[in-house]
Amino acid sequence: MSPTDEQQGLETQFAQWRSYVRHRPELRQSDAEELEDHLRDSVDELLGVGLRADEAFLVAVKRMGGLDELSREFAREHSERLWKQLVLSADTDGPETGTARGRRHDLLPVALCAAGAAVSIKVPALFGLDLEHDAAFYARNLALFALPWLAALLAWRRRAAPPVVGALVALFALGAVAANVYPLAEDSQSIVLTGIHLPIALWFVVGLAYVADEVRAARRRMDFVRFTGEWVVYMALIGIGGGLLIPFVFGIFKAIGIVPEAFVVHWLLPCGGVAAVVVAGWLVEAKQSVVENMAPVLARLFTPLIAAVLLAFLVTVGWTSAGIDLEREALILFDVLLAVVLGLLLYSISARDPLAPPSVFDKLQLVLVVCALAIDVLVLVEITGRISEYGTTPNKAAALGENVILLANLAWSARLLLDFVRRRTPFARLEQWQTGYLPVYAAWAWIVALVFPPLFDYL
Repeated sequence: MSPTDEQQGLETQFAQWRSYVRHRPELRQSDAEELEDHLRDSVDELLGVGLRADEAFLVAVKRMGGLDELSREFAREHSERLWKQLVLSADTDGPETGTARGRRHDLLPVALCAAGAAVSIKVPALFGLDLEHDAAFYARNLALFALPWLAALLAWRRRAAPPVVGALVALFALGAVAANVYPLAEDSQSIVLTGIHLPIALWFVVGLAYVADEVRAARRRMDFVRFTGEWVVYMALIGIGGGLLIPFVFGIFKAIGIVPEAFVVHWLLPCGGVAAVVVAGWLVEAKQSVVENMAPVLARLFTPLIAAVLLAFLVTVGWTSAGIDLEREALILFDVLLAVVLGLLLYSISARDPLAPPSVFDKLQLVLVVCALAIDVLVLVEITGRISEYGTTPNKAAALGENVILLANLAWSARLLLDFVRRRTPFARLEQWQTGYLPVYAAWAWIVALVFPPLFDYL
């Protein structure tokens, strides 16, 4: 590598560090500038004794004394092999680390955002709406009660620029339009599609708050993928805890002759559910548990199981020549199945050492993707045949579009995995492809939520 290339690489690392530090809520801009000056001086000193630029940068970060915890957080956000080896190896937390102070600094905003979500879901009751008689309204708007508050918390933590904040407000307002303006009957297909696709579209708006002003950065997009998986794990754990809490509440109040059913149904469940969305996001950000590594672990556990199931399904289809039933429930099931395969691939990528050589697990992933690709082709053929014979419906059109989008992703992923297994392309190409494809999912979710209802006459 030439001196110019080394210098460019070093400046890229400085830019990455600078961006990370400036988005830490506990640090002012002057603090960030002082940290960078200190880091640059240390790097220059190490370069002077003969270290390469990348080695000097990593060692300088490691040497930052009281900033060890901040350095470890930076390493967790950027999971390349050298970061984990040189930064995460230390375990010298003092009695009060920067992260601990940051968590306390977050408590008031977290409490306000969680309370805001809880209040939001009760506001419709002021206008005569309730969960029992207006379930369709709450189903369409559920994401709008919680996700704007999570996005607000993330935007505050990232110190998002005003244009980003403006974009967040505009997109959530657009989501409110999609949920409430169209005249959708409770038994229409469009209301079901909106209920499925609008939360997906709004989750990508949360992603915008997460990446803030680094929208084009592939690593930040992959960080958001990790955040999503960890958030799901925390939500599941909170849900399990809530499931244990409710019988306890019933039991202790029943002992004094009070049945708290109305409180649980109308207050505890809805308010606690939307507040949990915010709290789970904060827990992921705070990195308070090794559960943050659970999503990749689950991906490794279920990849061989799902691959075996898909392979068995394909063999059975070929053996029996049975057609695929594509009623609405089946369409949703196959789309969920393909999304699960994609999730397994993404979380395996997120936890993988990009410099490691191909392994047996990579070959197993290739089998999984190829099986999913074959099933996707079968479903597409069936959908196309049904549309040609009976005409299109919102469900079939949405399923067709989603399967085409997944087909393109899986096909190119299979190609990249095959080239990687054959040592013809670096693993980073697969990660770049997946993070670059994320906006396609967001765009399609918005199209289904906004365009499909009027396109199909609100059917």
